[in-house]
Amino acid sequence: MSDQQHQPHQDHRLKDAYERVLERLKEGAGELNRESLQQELDEAVEFEADVEDFTRDELSLLRAWVDRDLKEMRRYFNAGGHSVAHWLGIDLSVLSRRVVESLLSIADRSQVERSRLEDDLEASRADYTAGELAVPGRMACTHCDAIVELPGVVRLEPCHQCGHRYFVRAPLD
Repeated sequence: MSDQQHQPHQDHRLKDAYERVLERLKEGAGELNRESLQQELDEAVEFEADVEDFTRDELSLLRAWVDRDLKEMRRYFNAGGHSVAHWLGIDLSVLSRRVVESLLSIADRSQVERSRLEDDLEASRADYTAGELAVPGRMACTHCDAIVELPGVVRLEPCHQCGHRYFVRAPLD
């Protein structure tokens, strides 16, 4: 087989493997954090090595391509991006159902991780959390800066403006 004839066959094999890796990542259990994602990606690529006869170079490229795309997608969502279609810059109907479902599943997990990260950041800035007792005074929500006046020693409720749970003292201006 000439190099020109071999290339389309190799591209098809790698494309199919790429889609299978995404499918395995979609089905992966657990949270989507950097460590677990890398482990799941390694396992998915190892599985491909068992399924089909790929060279080490092909497996390295496959892993690098999937890793690159997932990092870019996560970066997009962490920066406030809203949809897989917008990130891709295409109509999702042009992709195979398998790829769309995999990307949406991974994106959903990214959104959950982003939400947890934002929550953790708010918690790290907070001195008070909903459910705690606090002495009278002014509190500010760490999420939306809404001011809450505490008339006496009371149990803090989630922010009435945005529903978040973390507060700091807000002295008079």
